[in-house]
Amino acid sequence: MKKYTIYITAFILVAFAALTFFLSGSVIFDLFGIREKQGNYVLFVVIANLICSIIYFVAVCGFLNKKIWTYKILIGSFIILVAAFIGLQFHINSGGLYEAKTVKALIFRGSVTSIFSIIAYYTINKTRH
Repeated sequence: MKKYTIYITAFILVAFAALTFFLSGSVIFDLFGIREKQGNYVLFVVIANLICSIIYFVAVCGFLNKKIWTYKILIGSFIILVAAFIGLQFHINSGGLYEAKTVKALIFRGSVTSIFSIIAYYTINKTRH
């Protein structure tokens, strides 16, 4: 069962990484008119999401190769998202423009990242001891 959990998780994570990479990259580089559709985006949050998407791709390799470090880099990604969330709160409190969906998206992304990290820990690390 753990074997299938690893492959299913890797598949979901690669889809999540690809979507995050596409959307973040499209906003940063103004591709496909996505930047305009995002409204008042906060650039450092978009950059944090782009960095996390790259980490997600690396984590997929970790899942598929059952590497112990997989959960650690996902925790690193979670820390980046928490830092972006804290920065966003400062941005909001100082009167900066933002979209309410940005706050929700950061909470969602952080939650999903923590779940991937927990899955990595319990499917890879716990089976290696």
